[in-house]
Amino acid sequence: SNLALSPSMAATVTKFLMRRPTAIFLNSARLDYDKALNFSRLSSLTELTLNNVDSISDADKIAELVNASKAEIVITKEMQVPSSALEKFGPTVKLMCEAGTGYNNIPISQARSRGIDVVNIPTYSTESVAHMVITYIMNFSAAIFQQAEMLHRGDQSNFHVFQHPIYEISGKKLGLIGGSGTIGTAVVDVALPLGMDVLISSRSGKLPSGHKYENHPRVKVVPLDELLSACDFVSINCPLNDDTRHSIGSREIRLMKPTAFLINTARGAIINELELVECMKENIIAGAGLDTQEVEPPHPESEIWKLRNVFLTPHIGWRRLETRQRLVDMTTDNIESYVNGSIQNVINQNA
Repeated sequence: SNLALSPSMAATVTKFLMRRPTAIFLNSARLDYDKALNFSRLSSLTELTLNNVDSISDADKIAELVNASKAEIVITKEMQVPSSALEKFGPTVKLMCEAGTGYNNIPISQARSRGIDVVNIPTYSTESVAHMVITYIMNFSAAIFQQAEMLHRGDQSNFHVFQHPIYEISGKKLGLIGGSGTIGTAVVDVALPLGMDVLISSRSGKLPSGHKYENHPRVKVVPLDELLSACDFVSINCPLNDDTRHSIGSREIRLMKPTAFLINTARGAIINELELVECMKENIIAGAGLDTQEVEPPHPESEIWKLRNVFLTPHIGWRRLETRQRLVDMTTDNIESYVNGSIQNVINQNA
């Protein structure tokens, strides 16, 4: 016999199957600054509000927006959510999504105590960030930055008498601090075909068992000091934590060759920026390329803006169009898993 649902029961089942939780992206302009991204799948999955600002610093304003929207899901991108904001969140909030990998902008233990799951995107920009490292290496090896800077101030003398040391990349040594992770490994994937030799610093003295470059003849694991003194390019690819904060300072930079370049695409605070500035004023190394800074952006009065041997980019490693769309899609995947009752990528399970 056919089982027929009453109209009211059918409506209830349909509503359950099509549950669309309310979501607010508190600072969507941080991700979609050019209005080039497609949020249609996320919009069909949730009742979505895009708050089109880059960031919100006022804790009361954050809480006000969340509570006014009656959000069940709160999405952020690299935006500080202070404890004082989180404690004012209403009981509707069940999920916080960091649209990125790092989550030190969210008080995850406090969220757990409120029964709020926090999820992130473990990997979305691996190749993009790795290619940023290689972009800096290629620019430094051909003095592209320095030549452009001369032209911008009207100096054309380079076209008559060339004034910059430029080098082939093949045969040069690339040092990766924290290079055994996914991004460091992706850097090696490009560096080896370019003919570079790779040194990786690791506290354990070896690559993780089964690592793809474990026994590669042109990839060596060495202590940090040896890496710094031997390499032509040094790239920071480790996470920021209590052990790595300010772990690269004056002592470490002074171990580097005067012809060497330092590159940071990880987290700005891994470098002691004040000590870096002093070293660069003394021309201890040839140059530094910083896609991340200790404070982003640096203070308007910071000396780092004025140094002609320090080259800054505004944390663009993750900003390529395809990378940002992937971030929207993977954030949607996280939310979809939550809606379907099989939540993934929870970072505060035991916080």
